[in-house]
Amino acid sequence: MRPPLTPGTVIHDLASHLTRLPASCGPVRLIGVDGHAGSGKSTFAARLATALGGAPVLRLDDIASHDELFDWTGRLLTQVIGPLSRGTTAHYSPYDWRARGFGPPVALEPAPVVLLEGVGAGRRALRPSLALLLWMDLPRTESWARGRSRDGEEQREFWDGWVGAEERHFAADPSRPFSEVLVRQCAEGYELRPGPAGTRETNRLITLSD
Repeated sequence: MRPPLTPGTVIHDLASHLTRLPASCGPVRLIGVDGHAGSGKSTFAARLATALGGAPVLRLDDIASHDELFDWTGRLLTQVIGPLSRGTTAHYSPYDWRARGFGPPVALEPAPVVLLEGVGAGRRALRPSLALLLWMDLPRTESWARGRSRDGEEQREFWDGWVGAEERHFAADPSRPFSEVLVRQCAEGYELRPGPAGTRETNRLITLSD
């Protein structure tokens, strides 16, 4: 008999599923965690990384910049995807949003599972390298309201510009239609639902976690 579900069961079931997926980027199972800004991607990715035993998390906030909110694909492919696909250590320079500049390079090892978290993680140019795409299924207006509340008045001007940029990005290059799993935050824990691109295997995962 299957034990009763707890708030952490869904994430641990998902983590177990991810480790069994075929590698998608060299020896790496690269997992995209996409969704609107403020939808809870970072918190979910951190919890999933813990369930995976400390899997690396690459935050797209470290790749983007004020001048390139979404035009960072080439840099990510060159600095990260390319090396990982060859089974070698990647090096990228995280962007400092307060200092408005890139910091010293940090290493990203080709671990068995690497989480790619941020708005645009499921974009067209990255999907061939993803083993699975998760979408944080919170409506954009609710996500943006949460993000504005989190960042406070200090970031009001940034958010005013971000909203339009995100709308244009997803209009031209949507991620949700290509997600295999939709993630919804509940009062306790998370709920998984089939995504538009879900397969028999991901649907089985959701049944186990239901």
